[in-house]
Amino acid sequence: MSGFRVGVDIGGTFTDIVFLADDGRVFTKKVSSTVADYALAIIDGLEQMFDQYGLGANDISELLHGTTVGSNAILELKGARTGLITTAGFRDVLEIRTLRMPRLYDLTWEKPVPLVERYLRREVTERIDSNGAISIPLDHASAERAVDFLVAEKVEAIAVCLINSYANPVHERDIATIIEARAPGLPYCISFDVLPEMKEYERTSTTVINTYVMPIIGTYLRSLRRALDARGIAAPLLLMQSNGGLMTAEAAARLPANVIESGPAGGVVGAQALSRALDIP
Repeated sequence: MSGFRVGVDIGGTFTDIVFLADDGRVFTKKVSSTVADYALAIIDGLEQMFDQYGLGANDISELLHGTTVGSNAILELKGARTGLITTAGFRDVLEIRTLRMPRLYDLTWEKPVPLVERYLRREVTERIDSNGAISIPLDHASAERAVDFLVAEKVEAIAVCLINSYANPVHERDIATIIEARAPGLPYCISFDVLPEMKEYERTSTTVINTYVMPIIGTYLRSLRRALDARGIAAPLLLMQSNGGLMTAEAAARLPANVIESGPAGGVVGAQALSRALDIP
């Protein structure tokens, strides 16, 4: 037997595994999730499937994966200790947000706590205009001070989001070079690589989220890939994106913000496929 596509979904309590053969046969398994290392439950479940159905590592053609690792880290506020470097005057974008409220006249609504504390948001002198022209050159000394301060505060990752950098990322690239020089190996994200679009809050928030979960999801995916390789499972590992599409594990490790809602998105895609098959609107 060969050509099985394998779907794996991790939840807080259970990990679900589905084998789908080229000829339409379906095998399923539900195992307890291993919170200390989610990869262990996947490997355990796969090995149980191999033993139960007489399969082997070479029978898997691809492994499709949905996970709540990222969303759990955000909900439980257990992501990386993150610092933010931004343009002078834009330190409070994360708290000001867009001024929109879920219910316009609800005076009891409170904004969620920002993922970066205010003192870990550092400003640098620079300015790019909306056309991408440099209005104020980057003050490298202020950028170096910002990086040094965050390193001294023992941040685990740095997000960089400068005004209008979607039109010209030159200053963000310069700060990335400074981070690499003054804090080698420290994870960081620049907004141009994460979400090079207009709207300051959305871009800043997405970049911070990406940075906040990147060490956790990156560590998890590397652990999973090593465990798969150790058992001879060489099939490509693909992650469900929040939009219902797929991305490689390597891309997900760089842009984990795209897989925050991968579990729920997989459920929606599956429900849609099932409703089509059953001719249910």
